[in-house]
Amino acid sequence: MSNETPRRTFAIISHPDAGKTTLTEKLLLLGGGIRSAGTVKGKKSGKFATSDWMEIEKQRGISVTSSVMQLIYNDVQINILDTPGHQDFSEDTYRTLTAVDTAVMVIDSVKGIEAQTLKLFKVCRMRGIPILTFINKLDREGKEPLDLLAEIEEVLEMETYPMNWPIGMGKTLRGIYSRPDKKIEVYNDSHEREIIPYDEQHVLQDFEKERLEEDILLLEEAGNEYTMEKVQNGQLTPVFFGSALSSFGVQSFLNNFVKIAAEPQPRKASGELIEPASNTFSGFVFKIQANMNPNHRDRIAFLRVCSGKFERGMEVMLSRTGKKMKLNQSHSFFASDRETIDTAMPGDIIGLYDSGNFQVGDTLVTGSERLIYEEMPQFPPEKFAKIMAKNALKHKQYHKGMEQLVQEGTIQLYKTPYFEDFIIGAVGELQFQVFEYRMKNEYNVDIEFTHLTHELARWVTKGEVTDRMTDSRRMLVLDQQKRPVILFENDFTLRMFQDKYPDIKLSTGWEILE
Repeated sequence: MSNETPRRTFAIISHPDAGKTTLTEKLLLLGGGIRSAGTVKGKKSGKFATSDWMEIEKQRGISVTSSVMQLIYNDVQINILDTPGHQDFSEDTYRTLTAVDTAVMVIDSVKGIEAQTLKLFKVCRMRGIPILTFINKLDREGKEPLDLLAEIEEVLEMETYPMNWPIGMGKTLRGIYSRPDKKIEVYNDSHEREIIPYDEQHVLQDFEKERLEEDILLLEEAGNEYTMEKVQNGQLTPVFFGSALSSFGVQSFLNNFVKIAAEPQPRKASGELIEPASNTFSGFVFKIQANMNPNHRDRIAFLRVCSGKFERGMEVMLSRTGKKMKLNQSHSFFASDRETIDTAMPGDIIGLYDSGNFQVGDTLVTGSERLIYEEMPQFPPEKFAKIMAKNALKHKQYHKGMEQLVQEGTIQLYKTPYFEDFIIGAVGELQFQVFEYRMKNEYNVDIEFTHLTHELARWVTKGEVTDRMTDSRRMLVLDQQKRPVILFENDFTLRMFQDKYPDIKLSTGWEILE
C-alpha cells in the first residue's frame, strides 16, 4: 500500500439484524479482502463472519467487540471499523466512533429506524461525523421508500438525498435507478451485475416506468438539494437502497462511497486543530484488546493515526506521562489476522503491542510538545452487579483479568468506599456474560455475581455526599479515578434525592445519551 494512497476510515452503525455484518463482508469481497463471505447465518455450517473473531461471537453469531479491516478499492485504502450491533453493546462502540471520519448507517427497509440506530446516530451527530445511509433488504416487502426518507428526516432531524431509487421491492423488485448517471442496475436472481442506460432500458413494464418517472419528478421538485458541504457538516445524508445479502446495489454504493466519504480530518488536541498533513506524527489510543491471540496472552492497543507519518521503530512520547518509547511492534489487522506494518498515514488504524504502558485515550506524539487529543467520552451503565472470585486462591488472576477487561471497556468498575467491594457496570446483560466468559476462558477464574436492582449511575460533580444521604436504594461508590458516583434504583429515587439535596450536583458522564 503506497503512502500516497488516499484514506477513508469509517464505521458501520446499525440495529441488530439490519445487515451490517453482511454489508461489511460484501464490501471486503469487492476489495479482494476475502474470497467468500461467511454470513452470520453461517454458524450452523461452521462458517463465521470474517469480522467476528472472539469465540463467544462465533458461538452466538453476533459481534460483541469492534474489529478493524482494510481493503483497497479504486486506488483508495478503506479502513473499516466494525462495531457491535447487539443492543447490549459496550463502551467499545462509542470509543470506536471517535476514531472514524465517516459513518455508514444501515437501516432495515422492513423495520425502519430502530432504538440502537438512534443511539449510535446521536453519538455521530455529537461528534459531527458525516453519515451515509444504506437502506437494506430491498428484496423483501418493506416500508415505502418515501416513508423511510420521511422517517429519517423526522426522527434523526437530518435531510436526505436518495442517490438511487428502488423500482419495486420484494417480489416486484426490478432494479434501482441511479440519479447521478441516469442508469438502471437490474435486479436478477443470478446476482450478476447488469447496468443499462435508462433510455435503453428494456426490463420495465409501462406502469413501472410511469411510476419511476413520477417518483423521480417528485424527488427533483420537492426533494432536498445535494451539496457536499451539507454532507460533510452532517446536515444531509446521501441514501442508497440495496440488498447486502444478494450483493444488489453494494458495488454502486462503494463506488459512490469513495467519492463522498470524508478524508482524514483535522482533530482538536490541547485546544488547537492538528492537520493531518502536519510533519509531526500524532495519534490516540481508542481501544485496548487483551488476548487477541490467547496462545500468546498478548495485549494490543489500537491507535488512530491523526497526523504525520508513522514508521515502525520511531521514538514517540506518551503525552500522559512524558515518557519516551520506541514503537517496534506494530500491526495492521484483518479481524484477528494481523501482519507487521512498517508505515502508516493519517486515517490508518495500527495495533501496538502493549506491555501495560497504554490507556484508552492516550496520545502518542513525536517531538517534545505534549499534545493531548480530546478526552474519550464516558457514559453511564444501566446494569450493575457485585462480583467476587469463587476461588479466593485465584486472587492474582482475578485482579489481572479485571484490570485488563476494564481497560478494554468491556465493563466499568466501581468500589464501595469502606470495604472496597467490586461492583461492575455495563449497558446490557450481554456485557456481563462476555465478562464472565472471558474471565473463565482467558484468566481461568470463575466469577460469582450478585445482581443489583440499581439502574442509574450519576457522578457527583459538586457537594459532598455523606452516609446519611445514602441507603440501599442509592448507593455511593467510587469509579476508577476515585470519583464519587451514586447508583440509583430508578428515576423516582434519583428525583427524590435531587429534591432533598439540591446542593449536590450530579452528571450522567455523557449527557448526549440521556
